Amino acid sequence: MEIAILTSSRADFGFYMPLLSELAKYDRFRVKIVVFGTHLSCKHGYTVSYIKERGFNVYKEIDTIIDGDSPETIVRIIGKVHDKFAAFWKDSAFDLVFCLGDRYEMFAAVSASVPFNIPIAHISGGEETQGAIDNIYRHTLSLMSRYHFTNTKKNAERVADIIGSKENIFFTGSLAIDNIKQIKTLTTNSFKRKYGFDLSAPYILFTFHPETVGFEKNRDYAKIIENVLLRLPSNVLVTMPNADTAGSEIRKKINHAAKQSKHIFVVESLGSEGYYTALRKCLCVLGNSSSGIVEAASFAKYVINIGDRQKGRERGKNVIDVKIDEQEILTALGNIPSLPKLSKKNIYGTGDAAKKITEKLINAFDNIY
Repeated sequence: MEIAILTSSRADFGFYMPLLSELAKYDRFRVKIVVFGTHLSCKHGYTVSYIKERGFNVYKEIDTIIDGDSPETIVRIIGKVHDKFAAFWKDSAFDLVFCLGDRYEMFAAVSASVPFNIPIAHISGGEETQGAIDNIYRHTLSLMSRYHFTNTKKNAERVADIIGSKENIFFTGSLAIDNIKQIKTLTTNSFKRKYGFDLSAPYILFTFHPETVGFEKNRDYAKIIENVLLRLPSNVLVTMPNADTAGSEIRKKINHAAKQSKHIFVVESLGSEGYYTALRKCLCVLGNSSSGIVEAASFAKYVINIGDRQKGRERGKNVIDVKIDEQEILTALGNIPSLPKLSKKNIYGTGDAAKKITEKLINAFDNIY
């Protein structure tokens, strides 16, 4: 059975890793990794090298990069992905293609496959993020897919509403929780050698992505974020925003803040290994990344979730929602030490999503292979 894995960024490849390991246990599966998007961008760390360093073979690299983050550029990137993948699907023969999440690049790659009638399996469908245009792409990916593996039961029900059928929808939990269980985190010394940041002193883990619904407000948001970073009461480890509309505005202000304060340390990306190490040791998580909603609970960490980017996504009791307001953010942070101790219970699963997905694949295709 020929399976393609579509990966457009280091973030989604991290999610795939447990599934790749599980599929490798079976001779019946021949898996081919197809790389595009920011994986091939030097600006975003050229993270295709991350895949290769971990011993995975890359079947195909498809250059879809156009520099910029304006709405016009996003549309042009979507067009370029469509064009490049039209040629790729024409010359390919896969029995199944995995896509993940909600990115516009992923939407375009899968959209190009539709006229070729290629079976698509969508991971993490049914979620709601009302503060990002990704919501539209995620639901459209569900409509274009034949198989669905969701993170929660509620998401499975939402996928059924979107596609108008309950067929081939499976609640498996999140692959991110598998990753947490499987990835060996770094020691404090190893982390410092690799990234240059000392985890032994108290710090806040910070990631803030643009809000792509109402993107014109991001310039104001970026200034608020800069002010917050400069007023944080401890060191802060910042991972940079992804390639979304107006992301450069956020980047500029983060870099400007870092130049003004020795307590702000910026890294492009930590990867799963580095990120989970930082998550395990941090005081708390601040920002609007999905990792705060999905993974932080497994480390018993409180999360100050800023703004509406993750609005609508299911969350545990560890998540505290605040507006993009400087004083509200700082007040919420100040309250954390007085909050009750958290357990590591996580609504996004128990760490066996890859096994469940693979079992469903075997059952679904036993009559063919």
